[in-house]
Amino acid sequence: MNKKALLALCIAILLPVCSYLILKSTSESAVDMPRKYLLDTVIERVQNGKQFSDSIWHKTANITLVNQLGDTVSLYDKPGKIIVADFFFTHCRSICPKLTRNMAKLQHSFILGGDTRNKIDTSIVQFISFTIDAERDSVSVLKDYADRFNVNHDNWWMLTGNHDSIANFAFAELKVDKFSGEPVDSDFVHTNRFVVLDKDYVVRGYYNGLDSVAMSKLARDIGLLMLEKDKTKKSEVLTAIIDLKWLWLIILVLVIVFVLFMSNRRKING
Repeated sequence: MNKKALLALCIAILLPVCSYLILKSTSESAVDMPRKYLLDTVIERVQNGKQFSDSIWHKTANITLVNQLGDTVSLYDKPGKIIVADFFFTHCRSICPKLTRNMAKLQHSFILGGDTRNKIDTSIVQFISFTIDAERDSVSVLKDYADRFNVNHDNWWMLTGNHDSIANFAFAELKVDKFSGEPVDSDFVHTNRFVVLDKDYVVRGYYNGLDSVAMSKLARDIGLLMLEKDKTKKSEVLTAIIDLKWLWLIILVLVIVFVLFMSNRRKING
């Protein structure tokens, strides 16, 4: 078999795989993914003589409270979901009603089509609103408040519980006072910020819940986080290609047939 024929054969076999790898690399690098916040530490390591730095991002700790339906629930009860959280109280007459209204708009933006029209897709995002006035915001009060804003209880919790636990969660875990020009009262978490956690419970953004531009960016970032892949896991597509043993067997047979054909052809021409 001459060199040109061998080169053509190699190109035919490798081109699909190479095209996939190039497309995967360029598509991931071209997207401006939401940044990660709250760096815990950086671990330096040496592998094969090369120096590497591994960033360890803060994973939000679990918290258990009671929702507007009277159910005891935990942050980790909804694995694999993106979380959008805020802080409010039902008797608020300033920013809270608008925050809840904007959160409700965001929730209803996930309405399904087709036969499930007008039904909200609850599989993607978990909305969580923490009351900062647990003394007055009982389960029944939260339920009435949620119903007033047409909240879908399936994926929006309004949580009440120990005031100190909620305040500690806001400042120690979500760091609602960081990356903001506005001070947040440590005793009364009255903030307009929406906090987004990714599927690994890492903070991926702080957004002004009163600002339409910030809300548009929040919606966009949710879409990006939905598509984000775990870089520690092998590509499902590439793994599937490797696992197609029957396909590689066919390719091997074709290569052998091609080689025999070219050899016979060279003998005839010779």
